[in-house]
Amino acid sequence: MAKLPDMTKHKGFPSGMPGTGFQFTIRRANPRGVTPIKALPRRAGRDTLLHRVDAAFLHALWHHFGLEPFERGNLDAARLCILFGREIVPAEKDFDPQSYEALLIIDEKVARNSFPESFEDVFEV
Repeated sequence: MAKLPDMTKHKGFPSGMPGTGFQFTIRRANPRGVTPIKALPRRAGRDTLLHRVDAAFLHALWHHFGLEPFERGNLDAARLCILFGREIVPAEKDFDPQSYEALLIIDEKVARNSFPESFEDVFEV
């Protein structure tokens, strides 16, 4: 069996949004290779489940990392890609979109504008 790449597991980070099937973290590295992080179009309107899932994910990121850069690690690529290039941006000049060690950071101004509910102390699911 091939050795999987090392991947930081963010202890205490929620695994997903309860009752939806949407995950926020992955259990193990992808044996077929690291899924690249790239900006994906966001089609969810403000009153949709997908918007709530994205807001819940950003809420978890904000309350776990705040303004500090964070390693991609076991964070779900699909969730990151929806926010990437807007609310989540590279935190390093030589950002590698295919590295579990890539550093990201929340662009607070953009994130507060897009998802003000993510910055509340409690996020109701």
